[in-house]
Amino acid sequence: MTDRSGFDEFVHARGPALARTAYLLTSDHHLAEDLVQAALVQAAKHWERIETSPEAYVRRTMYHQNISWWRRRKVAETSLESYDAPVAASDPTIRLTLEQALRRLTPRQRTVLVLRYFEDLTEVQTASALGISSGAVKSMSRDALRRLRTLAPELADLVGADA
Repeated sequence: MTDRSGFDEFVHARGPALARTAYLLTSDHHLAEDLVQAALVQAAKHWERIETSPEAYVRRTMYHQNISWWRRRKVAETSLESYDAPVAASDPTIRLTLEQALRRLTPRQRTVLVLRYFEDLTEVQTASALGISSGAVKSMSRDALRRLRTLAPELADLVGADA
């Protein structure tokens, strides 16, 4: 890695945003930290090749690493009660309801929703990032939103009536 300062600047500038996305993907503070760290290790190894668009590389690496982890994970997810997750909702009741509902989704459903609605990726971009078909993204999004509506009907205004 010849431009260490460029990598350091990237990590300093984009680290918090990457950590928020990682938390939304994993619903676990410690796994989120591990996910960001694993992606940044890969980015550091390939910095000369990716320094023109490092964020896209790091985010894609995080998505793929997260998929790899939930394919291998055999233990139950840990509780997030001690972590105050970064959520856009300003009303604490809504924030807690959303957090609890998201924890009850499958890791795949949560990942698709994060990419589609937090990262604002299209269905095609989400499918590409996860290595699945656009149809799978559509059905997972539909199923995840339906499940959110069932788990927390009071969030209907946040997820939209037609989503």
